[in-house]
Amino acid sequence: MEEEDTSNHSCPPQLDIENEGSLYDRKDLTNCNDDVTPTNSSSSLHQPLLLHKCRTNTTSQIAIVGANLSAIESLDYEIVENDLFKQDWRSRKKVQIFQYVVLKWTLACLIGISTGFVAFCNNLGVENLAGFKLLLTSDLMLKERYYLAFVAYAGCNVSLAICAGVLCAYIAPAAAGSGIPEVKAYLNGVDAYSILAPSTLFVKIFGSIFGVAAGFVCGKEGPMVHTGACIANLLGQGGSRKYHLTWKWLRFFKNDRDRRDLITCGAAAGVAAAFRAPVGGVLFALEEAASWWRSALLWRTFFTTAVVAMVLRSLIEFCRSGKCGLFGEGGLIMFDMDSAVTTYTVPDLLAVIVLGVVGGIFGSLYNYLVDKVLRTYSIINERGPAYKLLLVITVSLLTSCCSYGLPWFTECTPCPPGLEAKCPTIGRSGNYKNFQCQPGHYNDLASLFLNPNDDAIRNLFSSSNAKEFRLSSLIIFFAAMYSLGIVTYGIAVPAGLFIPVILAGASYGRVAGTLIGSISNLNVGLFALLGAASFLGGTMRMTVSLCVILLELTNNLLMLPLVMLVLLVSKTVADSFNKGVYDQIVKMKGLPYLEAHAEPYMRNLVAGDVVSGPLIEFGGVERVGNIYHALKMTNHHGFPVIDEPPFASAPELCGLVLRSHLLVLLNGKRFTKQRELSGKELLSRFRASDFAKAGSGKGLKLKDLDLTQEEMEMFVDLHPITNTSPYTVVETMSLAKAAVLFREVGLRHLCVVPKSPGRPPIVGVLTRHDFMPEHILGLYPHINPHK
Repeated sequence: MEEEDTSNHSCPPQLDIENEGSLYDRKDLTNCNDDVTPTNSSSSLHQPLLLHKCRTNTTSQIAIVGANLSAIESLDYEIVENDLFKQDWRSRKKVQIFQYVVLKWTLACLIGISTGFVAFCNNLGVENLAGFKLLLTSDLMLKERYYLAFVAYAGCNVSLAICAGVLCAYIAPAAAGSGIPEVKAYLNGVDAYSILAPSTLFVKIFGSIFGVAAGFVCGKEGPMVHTGACIANLLGQGGSRKYHLTWKWLRFFKNDRDRRDLITCGAAAGVAAAFRAPVGGVLFALEEAASWWRSALLWRTFFTTAVVAMVLRSLIEFCRSGKCGLFGEGGLIMFDMDSAVTTYTVPDLLAVIVLGVVGGIFGSLYNYLVDKVLRTYSIINERGPAYKLLLVITVSLLTSCCSYGLPWFTECTPCPPGLEAKCPTIGRSGNYKNFQCQPGHYNDLASLFLNPNDDAIRNLFSSSNAKEFRLSSLIIFFAAMYSLGIVTYGIAVPAGLFIPVILAGASYGRVAGTLIGSISNLNVGLFALLGAASFLGGTMRMTVSLCVILLELTNNLLMLPLVMLVLLVSKTVADSFNKGVYDQIVKMKGLPYLEAHAEPYMRNLVAGDVVSGPLIEFGGVERVGNIYHALKMTNHHGFPVIDEPPFASAPELCGLVLRSHLLVLLNGKRFTKQRELSGKELLSRFRASDFAKAGSGKGLKLKDLDLTQEEMEMFVDLHPITNTSPYTVVETMSLAKAAVLFREVGLRHLCVVPKSPGRPPIVGVLTRHDFMPEHILGLYPHINPHK
């Protein structure tokens, strides 16, 4: 993968480092003796992960992805208008246009079918593996072989954790974590190595099954978003011999713009499959994942999530016949709550506001602690796969000790009379776990710890028995889920944040409902739902999508006003402390994410203030050797093309030519001995598909070129492959306005042209990294970034 240029100039490539709270001079980190000094005082805990250890930098931009250094490349979302592509567009027949439209909808359908099937298999795997483990533990407990039961329980957890850890540590480190920050960055235009690779998809699926079944306080919902995006990327490869995806129709998708739309559909499908919330999936993609949106994409995304819903419904009906294993009935997570009230009193609304305030505080604290834990884990993980695996085993043992040991500190509770369900529950998951209790009694804390996460949430949301859980048990469970959720995220397993946050929030909400239930019309199950919503709003800072997801999960539209209120309050409170958890992780990993708004200090600068020079530019007809050496000496992806006499009366900007297109042109060796126009010959010898982006990033590299010294002295006409309509801004445009344009249009290069005549036709080229605060404030350290 070629590295993205920070700016088009002749100096050696330098490193721009994403950083929260501190600024660093732009310099190569090539050895441990380099003096990296912050330009303002800040705690080392706020430094980017890149500076925690001395790292060798040989690229212009690197980031931490899966605890590995990864080269960052921006994506070409802009439509390239050159002579070759225009000729291809004009030559397309109506049947080819029809094929393209049909293929888009076909791929959207395939994404929905594949994601739904994977989510279903994921759920069955988790239910059966976790069910077998819990059944084995329960049988040994009934025989009063308590120590052996712990050994069996912890042994199964560690074995499954090792399987997940080995996959992540040795095969696909980028599969660790939820994957939502990486998908969000990709849809913003950032392409970090292997985040959507087939190996990442494989590890994401099986690692998620093993990790959740191992009893970690994590969910499979976040990884399903990453899984859906990986499936979409694989289906829309656009032609890859390596993966045998060479169907000729896929040539239409050999560009980043169409793949971006497919991956947006994949992310929405992942949420829809994880929560059985098709509308929530669309809104999640709109609110949190996608940086660019349009009505056509909304319609296609909705179609994809509808397909997911139909696939899941069909497979769930199939499993109700008992053909899906020991525990796998295919229920996924659906929490039916039919006891909601239709009216709310003033005390109810005050209680909901207090829930939102406390949830916002706890949520922002959760994000703060996750940030610190991730930075600490990065020091361990960078030592190698063996240390990653050791960390996974340590957290697994800690989780097993808490899950098995804490229920021993609670008293047994007599089974309530008149229950439809069997009490205590023996042999299956359920509300009433026997654990060490005598007949006719159950351990309420074991009913939460020794159940799959989905069943634990169902138990907390249940309102059939308000006194099912003791207050002390709920407080212990809340503290355990809150703490274990923080220490689990960041280890080398696919782990989502939705379920840990829902578990902690639901237990907190049930505690509040138990304490103030006497003065409120809301039951403890509804308090648990509102508590979960407050924690989700406080950590993830989403409102509309979370509201719809929760309503689709609980099948209860009557709760809409209260859920809206608690989400708005919790998000407002948490925003006053820090950013959402996914935004923090994007920042922490060094991914150059462009925000929708420009920073205030950018209004005091103009576009010409941040471009660097001198430029590396080519003539309309350029010597082959000059092009080759420019590609060899720089990592720039785009180069201005300037027409000069005799091809123009005066120097003028012809356009912008891409590095990947230059490589294809040089590899084709259609050169001339004289400096003359040969565009018509090139148009007849090349096809547009020759310059399309290869699948899986396996495009032509500079080392693949084999040019003789004689060919180096020859000339090549760049006009046919030059984008003659690049986006340009005048050098006096405010940097804030240029940043908004760059982000909203989805650019990779923005040409800056002079204001006054009589100067060279182009001042410089702005890329993504030139809009990063670290770069700008490094050039102008006197600027106060808070004004």
